[in-house]
Amino acid sequence: MTPLSWEHWSSHYSDRGYHVLAPAWPGLEAEPEQLRRDPAPLRNLSITDVVDHYDKIIRGLERPPIIIGHSFGGLFTQLLADRGLGAAAVALGTGAPKGVLRLPYSTIRAAWPALGNPANLKKEAPLTLKQFHWCFTNALSRDESDAVYQRYYIPGSARPFFQAGFANLNPKAVTKVDYRNAARPPLLLVTGTEDRICPPSVNKANFKKQRQAPTATEHREFPGRCHFPGQDGWEEVADFVFSWTTENSKSQVSSPA
Repeated sequence: MTPLSWEHWSSHYSDRGYHVLAPAWPGLEAEPEQLRRDPAPLRNLSITDVVDHYDKIIRGLERPPIIIGHSFGGLFTQLLADRGLGAAAVALGTGAPKGVLRLPYSTIRAAWPALGNPANLKKEAPLTLKQFHWCFTNALSRDESDAVYQRYYIPGSARPFFQAGFANLNPKAVTKVDYRNAARPPLLLVTGTEDRICPPSVNKANFKKQRQAPTATEHREFPGRCHFPGQDGWEEVADFVFSWTTENSKSQVSSPA
């Protein structure tokens, strides 16, 4: 997905007077329809490329922001937090850093369109409407899922799947974090009970690793929610995230004007 998928969350926070930034991955600033027609910018895009891109944006801000990321963005959020960035961090339906060993069948199946063929490494990894519904919007009807697909979906970049999927076999994995890092900001890990990409078992395994840090760490499950962050009732999740991060922020988050 692109920043368009944050349209409701962004306006929800902006309406409270907060400054919201939702920058795209490098090279993915175009509309979803255009990126579906020409996915060339996705090819060979790496985790490090994306994390360094956000690192530069965050360091250019006047004060540390609350960082929120979804899916691979949740993994990027954890990597940015490991660099000591942010006043607080939230990973929604997140990919797991190196060291999280829990790997249920549903997570493997969701990643298989990319990982199933080593020749995909430097290519994009598309999903059909049916595959998207199974792994991303399984709590929605097929018609609802197809509408989400048409508005938000773009192919994935395959390289991050290989980097994350084989991280536990790679001593130099780019998804490695220091789970005892005292400089890491407060971290909230959120998933839905129906999430097939980041099911509760993965979220809990991730939490058990991350809670070794001395700063606040919490995980939360939301009943009936799938991987799609815009599923009806998203306001409950957004409001919980807002309350938790502002309460636990390691630095003063500016109040709205």
